Amino acid sequence: MSKTFFTSDHHFGHRNIIDFESRPFGDVEEMNLAMIESWNSVVGKDDQVFHLGDFSFLNREKTREIVGRLNGRKFLILGNHDRGRTRSWWLEVGFDEVSEYPIIYKEFFFLSHEPMYMNKHMPYVNVHGHIHGQKYEGKNHFNVCVEHWAYKPLTFEQIRDSVVASEEQG
Repeated sequence: MSKTFFTSDHHFGHRNIIDFESRPFGDVEEMNLAMIESWNSVVGKDDQVFHLGDFSFLNREKTREIVGRLNGRKFLILGNHDRGRTRSWWLEVGFDEVSEYPIIYKEFFFLSHEPMYMNKHMPYVNVHGHIHGQKYEGKNHFNVCVEHWAYKPLTFEQIRDSVVASEEQG
């Protein structure tokens, strides 16, 4: 049975992100390879992955090569660093679907790149990226940036169970 995963902010090819976020890599090539291996260690060929933005700083050919090496059907919600390229550009490099806007998944997750305002009456958990190593306070937000999760995508169930556990504690 296929699984659904969520992740964000790989910044493939972005040399400066190693210093900005204290990533444990010696150079961008090591980072790219390690992140591909981490992705494929949990995502199977028939799984689907929602990437919540800031995927690649590389050119079309190198981005296509990376997308082709990653397991699963890939859905991209454009991040601030992705929006300089068109939706068709991202489809051409191998994403199965691309959205310029946040989407609602299973009437439970509000998927976006940047954290969104969520008032206490909203029935969603905002699964987001953008803020890298930081945490957004509140039970209605869940940060899937790679820095928090050993560069591995998380399943729907992992996020849901974590959110439910935090609600039970609070």
